[in-house]
Amino acid sequence: MTDHDPKADLQAYLRDAREALLWKLDGLPEYAVRRPMTPTGTNLLGLVKHLAGAEALYFGAVHGRFGAVHGRPFAGPRLWITGDAEPNEDLWARADETREDVVGRYRRACAHADETIAALSLDAVGRVPGDGRTELTLHHSLIHMIAETQRHAGHADIVRELIDGTAGQRRGGLNTPDQDASWWAAHRERVERAAREAG
Repeated sequence: MTDHDPKADLQAYLRDAREALLWKLDGLPEYAVRRPMTPTGTNLLGLVKHLAGAEALYFGAVHGRFGAVHGRPFAGPRLWITGDAEPNEDLWARADETREDVVGRYRRACAHADETIAALSLDAVGRVPGDGRTELTLHHSLIHMIAETQRHAGHADIVRELIDGTAGQRRGGLNTPDQDASWWAAHRERVERAAREAG
């Protein structure tokens, strides 16, 4: 029988998702990481900024401020946590916000989150800011952040592929077929033909 540590498993999945998200910015110029690639403005740096706020909310405000680790709210811009930000303010970076600032804030929020996670049991209860009545266990918050981070890492996968063709969860595309551009073009055409025939 193998040892089983549910909290360590959850934290490993969260860390994996964080790394998958951040590497999508690697090697890109400033414009490319900020460039809106969808009609709703989805961009790589905005996804990182958004997740910095989510980490700060769940493992700072919910579990650091109101929970068992009282007095550990995340120090830094509160973004949308206070409810007084403009719509989507957390999903893009202003020209005066550097990539280093946004990524640094995310890394600090993640480090703060990891400290909170290490200090609490999975059944520790925190309260959501606002009415102060909505309670969440650390277990719930971890699962939520894994889902949230993986969701946005998936957005980042698509955005990065649209920018320069880079695809895959890891550097080197270890989870995608190792094929050249002509193979991918033929594959895309095959998928397009099937869609037209079905439609």
